[in-house]
Amino acid sequence: MPVVEMAAHLDKLESELASARELVAIDDPEMAAEARAEVGRLEVSIADLDGRLTPLLIPRDPLDDRNAIVEIRAGTGGDEAALFAADLYRMYERFIQRAGLRVEIMSRSDGTLGGLKEIIFKVSGGDGAYGVMRWESGVHRVQRVPATEAQGRIHTSAATVAVLPEAEEVDVKIEDKDLRVDVFRSSGPGGQSVNTTDSAVRITHLPTGLVVSQQDQKSQLQNKIKAMEVLRARLLDLRVAEQEAERSRMRKTQVGTGDRSAKIRTYNYPQSRVTDHRIGFTSHNLQAIMDGDIDPILDALKLADVEDQLGSDS
Repeated sequence: MPVVEMAAHLDKLESELASARELVAIDDPEMAAEARAEVGRLEVSIADLDGRLTPLLIPRDPLDDRNAIVEIRAGTGGDEAALFAADLYRMYERFIQRAGLRVEIMSRSDGTLGGLKEIIFKVSGGDGAYGVMRWESGVHRVQRVPATEAQGRIHTSAATVAVLPEAEEVDVKIEDKDLRVDVFRSSGPGGQSVNTTDSAVRITHLPTGLVVSQQDQKSQLQNKIKAMEVLRARLLDLRVAEQEAERSRMRKTQVGTGDRSAKIRTYNYPQSRVTDHRIGFTSHNLQAIMDGDIDPILDALKLADVEDQLGSDS
């Protein structure tokens, strides 16, 4: 239902509610009882419609319509952190597929025991992958007994997630003179088919010091194209962060203070509990969440963001 129709329907329901409340006070007990029931029904309908209408009245961030580039890196915790990074990737992959979006792995670095040191992937399709995934930026912490722990002790490990809007060439102008491009020999799973040639690419953006390496593609040209794609996304993210800092509008529900070092969520396996620290959201259905059912968390974050914006505008 379009916003205008929803608003008109809301006005109609509120008018009917006012009329029903007047009937509650009449002397006819039977009619008054019917009026009370109608008041209850209308109040529920109005609350539901108002809840759906309010977010639509807030201007949508234009970046939300973009594809997303997601970077997951193992943090503190060694092999266990790499295993957790792999768990996070599987969680997102299942969520993204259920949401009707697409995943394209751009770069990955495998750890031992099936873990991931780092993985970078693109999410595309739908009405805007960045708007869906943006809430996941930050430090994710896990508390569990690692498979390698003989004493059954609970360890705490972490992985970082960065979600960037895919940049277009018109968003970020990159001068050739600002780049240093190095080529080297690919190694590991991503480069096995080309490990006899210097096909891997490392691009350094000299003004910012940002460095992007790419070796998963089969040719130097393909690796350079993918590396430039990641570099543009990081530069756009850097520019947006600087603009938001200047405006002092970094929202508390994004990544805490905006610093990606801020812990945003804890996954506690012994208690089957997941807590998002930004909004105090807790779920005791950890397995479902790790299987990709993160919609309840994302919905709560979006609602908190709407309330935060409404509060800041009033």
